[in-house]
Amino acid sequence: MENLSVVFIHWRRSLAQFHDWFEGRRTSTRNFRLKTFLFFVVLNLGCYWWALLTTYPQFLVGPKAGEYFLMGFPVAVLGALFDSLSLLVTLYIVKRALSSTSNLSYLGDLSVDLVIAVLATFWVLFAFMVSGWVVSLILAILETFEMRTVLYQGRLWSLFNDPFGADNLRNIYFGMVMGASALLPTLFHLFLAGKSLVRSVGGKVGIAPGQQQQSD
Repeated sequence: MENLSVVFIHWRRSLAQFHDWFEGRRTSTRNFRLKTFLFFVVLNLGCYWWALLTTYPQFLVGPKAGEYFLMGFPVAVLGALFDSLSLLVTLYIVKRALSSTSNLSYLGDLSVDLVIAVLATFWVLFAFMVSGWVVSLILAILETFEMRTVLYQGRLWSLFNDPFGADNLRNIYFGMVMGASALLPTLFHLFLAGKSLVRSVGGKVGIAPGQQQQSD
């Protein structure tokens, strides 16, 4: 239990250092929120094109190429909106976690990021429904929002009924790539936890930050 407590000490310290660095960048950067939003737009657009290229490259040519090209932009904007809002929630969660008095409360606060990652999956579906409908209006395609909803509901039920089908596996992979940005906070927490575990097992238990740098 003592070693486990030391892991949490290192974990809290690393998270606090990153939080302080991030807050410093946020306060010293002009138009930080706008730049953050644009960063997430580019990130989501890159994820969209990578997912499309590696799962359905046939849609990049032919009669549907224009539709899928245009769809990437509203998808990226809606994804960036979710990521920007979830970033604010994550910062609040981190503050609560760092101020918690027990390791259990610390884990409980940070685990909220897992809920955000799950919500991101449903947001991706919503983003594609809305984006497909918007593109259909631009291209004058005879399609309603209800039709897009039925289409993606059918794909969702198909995933539950046959998750290992070839098409469904591609759709799962597509969704994972599109939701990758929402997983970043959780992956970062796991990285810091693993790093803290390695430090404690490696015999660096209880070393102060100044001594840690000197020993390195």
